[in-house]
Amino acid sequence: MPPDGKLSRRELDERVAVLKRFRELLVRQRDKFNEYMSLLERQRTDIESGDVDALVAHVELEQGIVSEIFAVQKVIEPLEDMYRSAYRGAEPEGVAELRSTLSELKDEVVVRNAENRALLKQRMDMLRHEIMSVDNPYARRKSVYGSAAEPRALDIKG
Repeated sequence: MPPDGKLSRRELDERVAVLKRFRELLVRQRDKFNEYMSLLERQRTDIESGDVDALVAHVELEQGIVSEIFAVQKVIEPLEDMYRSAYRGAEPEGVAELRSTLSELKDEVVVRNAENRALLKQRMDMLRHEIMSVDNPYARRKSVYGSAAEPRALDIKG
C-alpha cells in the first residue's frame, strides 16, 4: 500500500478480482457440500431399504463429489492466502456468512457420513447373521453318488 493510503486502480482491480474469485469458489464449495448432503440422504434411504444397486450407484457418485470438493479446496487455499493479504482487517460483506455456512455444512456432512457408515455396518451384520442362520437342506445328506464305487479302469476302445 502506498504511503498516502490510497490504492492504485490496478491494485484495486486485483483485489476485486481476488474477492470475486474467492466468493465464487466458496459458493461452488457450498453447492458441492449441499449436493453431497442430498446424496447422503438418498444413500441412507437405500441402506434402510436394502437397495444394493442404488447404493452402489450412490457410492460412485459420492466418490466423484468428494474428489470435486477436494479439487475446489486446493484452489481455495492459495486464493484465501491472497485474499487475506489483500484484505487485512474487516472482511467484505458476505464472505463471513459463506465461510460460516460452509463450516456448518462440512460438520453436518461428517456427522451424516458417520451415521450412514454405522447404519451400513449394522445392515451388513444383520445380513451376515441371516446368511449364517439359513438352513441348507443338503448339508447333512449324502450325495446320490456317494455309495457308487469309484472307477478303477477306463475303457478307451469303446
